Amino acid sequence: MTLLKPFRHPRLWLCLWLLAIAAVVGLSLGPPPPFPDMPSGTDKLEHGLAYFLLAAGAVQLFRGRGGWMTAGLALVIVGIGVEFAQGAYTTDRMRDPLDAIANTVGVLLGLSTVLTPLRDLLLRLEQRVRRPV
Repeated sequence: MTLLKPFRHPRLWLCLWLLAIAAVVGLSLGPPPPFPDMPSGTDKLEHGLAYFLLAAGAVQLFRGRGGWMTAGLALVIVGIGVEFAQGAYTTDRMRDPLDAIANTVGVLLGLSTVLTPLRDLLLRLEQRVRRPV
C-alpha cells in the first residue's frame, strides 16, 4: 500500500510539497527580505502560517494517520532545526524558541485539517481536471 493518496501525478505533488519545504527552509536561513516595520510578534503569525500550509499539504498528499503523523513530526523537527541553524550558522538571524513554538502550532493546526471535508480537496480537484484527448 502506498503512502500517497491515489493521484494521477503523485510524484509531481510530492515534489511540489518538498520544494515548498525547501523554500521555507531557504527563506528562513537566507537574509531577511526587506519588509516594512510590522508590529511586534507578527513574525510568529508568519511562522505559524508557513508551517500550517506545509502540514495541510501533508494531509492533502498522504493517506492514513501514519503518513500524516510522520510528515507532521518531520515538519516539527525541521522547524526546530531551522531555529537552531539560524542561531548557529547565520549572522543576520537569531534563534528564537517562540518561533519554534509557532512552527509547531502551525503544524498541529495544519494536521487538524484532516478533520474537515477539505482533507481531500487536492485529490478531488485533480480528478475533476481532465486532460484533453
